[in-house]
Amino acid sequence: MKKHILDRYERTTDGRVVIDVSSARAEELYEDFDKTAPYHKKDLDEDLAFYLTECARELERAEFVIRFTFDSMPSEELMGRVRTSLHKFFMYRKELELAAMRSMMRTSLVFFVIGIALLFFSLWSASVGLHEKGSPIMRRVLIEGLTIAAWVSLWESLATFLVHWRPYRQKIALNDRIASAEVLFLSSGLHR
Repeated sequence: MKKHILDRYERTTDGRVVIDVSSARAEELYEDFDKTAPYHKKDLDEDLAFYLTECARELERAEFVIRFTFDSMPSEELMGRVRTSLHKFFMYRKELELAAMRSMMRTSLVFFVIGIALLFFSLWSASVGLHEKGSPIMRRVLIEGLTIAAWVSLWESLATFLVHWRPYRQKIALNDRIASAEVLFLSSGLHR
């Protein structure tokens, strides 16, 4: 990681990078559409979730904490709720990415099975079908078409598996890192 990126962030006394979030009140961390929901069930504000995700992505492997600074120090209960909601929100996003990755893997497996089936059918057709009555050109076109379809299906399966799984794994790991990060609190007049 480039040192100049890390230099833009504060550090804790033990050397972890601090992702700073400032807000007047804890209520501003959440979406407005679910105001009546308890904090641990609310969705984080979309801009806040994006900010935390991009900071964590930028920090790559560096250990970090998330520090919320409010106008006044929140109660222990409110700090616990914010920690819980932050953890649950990013664990939920991790589960969504896991589900999407599983779906992609199932699609890859379906393409693989179809490709293998088409390839076997193409080879079988070539071995028994050339002696039958009918136009040899049409049989040859059918066999070649099946062979091409088989290889396209197999290629799609392998490309999906080999190329597309990595971004899912990165997002899963990123959401897990944010969900597991230590959360600190300050009031705007204090420094820790």
